[in-house]
Amino acid sequence: MYRLILSLLAAAALLPPAVAGELPPIKADLDAVVESGVVRPVDGLTTSGQPDEAALEVLTDNGFVAVIDLRGADEDRGIDEQGIVDDLGMTYVSLPIEGRAALNFENARKLDEALAEFDGPVLIHCGSSNRAGALVALRAVLNGTDPEEALQLGRSAGMTSLEQVVREQFEADEDDG
Repeated sequence: MYRLILSLLAAAALLPPAVAGELPPIKADLDAVVESGVVRPVDGLTTSGQPDEAALEVLTDNGFVAVIDLRGADEDRGIDEQGIVDDLGMTYVSLPIEGRAALNFENARKLDEALAEFDGPVLIHCGSSNRAGALVALRAVLNGTDPEEALQLGRSAGMTSLEQVVREQFEADEDDG
């Protein structure tokens, strides 16, 4: 019990301090996750860069039921990700988001449909979490979230350099709507 409390305190120390109006981070630092053995999904989601086998084991230990991989077939994962995910009893879903043009509402809808299939926490990842965060932001708008709030959500999920692409999708959607 003492070790559990120490582990939880150590994991809490790794979290950034909360700021008023700031969303909890959806993006997981996989090194910290492996070290602490704890990962906390936000509304059933966690995003990250490429997980290794140790991170996937921690996800399983924390009740995750699926991994949605946004990386393309030509991207090196360094592991047999699908095989490891399957062996750990989770479901592996490939939803390749290759190139900026693939960051669109159609693929956000596909992500939404994939997430609807699961009753437990899901990891969404790409190489760095940038695509994952961008797609999370698009999905949020698709589900009625205000675009500025969706951008905050995307940033908390790891979106960085793709924010302008997402903004352009929002603007194109407004022009069509």
